[in-house]
Amino acid sequence: METIVWVIHAVTAVVLAVLVLIQHGKGADMGASFGTGSAGSMFGSSGSANFLSRSTAVAATVFFITSMTLTYLYAQQQQFQGVMDKQDVSKQVQPAAPAPASSGAGGSQSKDIPK
Repeated sequence: METIVWVIHAVTAVVLAVLVLIQHGKGADMGASFGTGSAGSMFGSSGSANFLSRSTAVAATVFFITSMTLTYLYAQQQQFQGVMDKQDVSKQVQPAAPAPASSGAGGSQSKDIPK
């Protein structure tokens, strides 16, 4: 499920960027009125405003929905505190048993340890 949403999200991001870059700016209409642009060649006589605007709105809506879905999916996952929390409990090494204290007379204690 998560992988499918990621793929849709990435494709929608690319489509949205391309749609925004294809659209004409507000200043492009002035150039078309002097004969340098061709407003009615590819998308009909009304120009590309309706088709590209609606396509951009649909792509933006899909991008928003996939963003919210990914946020929801990651918010539901278990929160880890650190690297040690991610380890498998069954693979952890058990601590070794403490060594028995030696019971020898004299000299068995360290000089650093007070008596």
